[in-house]
Amino acid sequence: MVLTVRAITVRTIIFLLAATFIAQQLTHFGPLLYVVGGLVFVAVVLLLPQLKGMTRWLTACFMAGGAVLLLLRGADARHWFEAAGMNVTLVTLFVFAPLFGIPVRIPAYVEALKRFYDTRVRSQTALFTGTQLLTQIMGAFINVGSIPVVYHLAFVKPRPDGIAGLLAQAMNRGFGAAIFWSPYFAAMALVTSALEVQWSSLLPYMAGLSLLSLPVSLALEARKLRAQDAVASVPAEQAAAAQQVEPGAGDAAGFPRGLGLYLAAAIAIVLLLEQLVQLPMVLITCMAAVLFPLIWCLAKGAMPTYKQGLVNHVTITLPALQKEIALFLAAGFFSGSIAATGLGASVPALLGAFPLPVPVTFSILTVASVILTSMIGLHPIVLVTILATGIDPAAVQISPVYFAVLLLGSWGISNPLSPASAVNNLLAGLAGRPLFGLARSNYLFAAVMALVLLLYLGICFS
Repeated sequence: MVLTVRAITVRTIIFLLAATFIAQQLTHFGPLLYVVGGLVFVAVVLLLPQLKGMTRWLTACFMAGGAVLLLLRGADARHWFEAAGMNVTLVTLFVFAPLFGIPVRIPAYVEALKRFYDTRVRSQTALFTGTQLLTQIMGAFINVGSIPVVYHLAFVKPRPDGIAGLLAQAMNRGFGAAIFWSPYFAAMALVTSALEVQWSSLLPYMAGLSLLSLPVSLALEARKLRAQDAVASVPAEQAAAAQQVEPGAGDAAGFPRGLGLYLAAAIAIVLLLEQLVQLPMVLITCMAAVLFPLIWCLAKGAMPTYKQGLVNHVTITLPALQKEIALFLAAGFFSGSIAATGLGASVPALLGAFPLPVPVTFSILTVASVILTSMIGLHPIVLVTILATGIDPAAVQISPVYFAVLLLGSWGISNPLSPASAVNNLLAGLAGRPLFGLARSNYLFAAVMALVLLLYLGICFS
């Protein structure tokens, strides 16, 4: 009973935190800053005893480290509460953004996707590429929930062990590419709010980078895929028979049009609202997430799916995100305390000691730092929050858009490498594979994508 009361209390605090933050953004009422900060402290205190392992230690260390920095600076109460509220945008996104994924689970769409995989995706190369691309698209809307959906689609038929490992890599890399551009991820909310840039101004760059990740991944695995294609080749008559579609079922084996239309409309509505409504990106996303899936399910007569999805979100999805919520709030407090001390102002002087131009040195060090710390289990949000809130782009001779692309690219590249990422842990459980083995299989991909990112930035912003 005690655990139930604590769980209800934590859930209530999280909803209150999101609601108060939205009210603060809409009204700009000064005292709400202290309410938001106070709720952050309460949430972390309640969540900390429920955390385990590295997440618990990191959360505690970030809170203690931030407090020490603010005490040494002699910061007043306002600085404490401002630092505490640094990453509240992410919690607000966690509360609302997953609602976008509810229509994706309409049974008719899921069944159509299964038939599509079963009848249209035949070669192992097409299977690998399609799985990575579908994970990227689905992941952009339903976050980590895309992994079990795509996994069960990809394994609608039994797969040989060789291609099964490659499919796990494809899902991991596809999810990382979704982080590049999705407006519904914590990464985008953090970067756009901290750097005050519009998502629409980043989309062309991030969409291009996400598309580049497909040929890079395919080129690195081409030899293995050719070998799998040779092993899994089917006689010509079987292939011809498989291509036949029953009369009147022309659409049945294709990608579901309704789902494609929903995904395209969900992106279009955010783009439109960003141009029409003068509000922060996170509020636009929350507005769209509350209204658009509801309207879609009403129009499709799929309200049972919507109601079940809403219940699942409140009782399963949101409680499952408590580890991330605690870590993100603590990392935000720590980064806010660093920003309050002005330590970020010393970075440009340190970069001047390197023989390369300051923007090049800063870009290389940023990508390397985010990737290497992710490999040892530190969540990318820690460094990205510190950099986004503590470094002035002009001081390192780059534009805010350049900085945003650099941070989002580094985050997305590093995600498949981290043994602490939710995707790696989920895939390890689904596929029955060693966790660190899954991460290691993406090391070369991450190294190549890091070079691609640096070259991409140089070309796009030269």
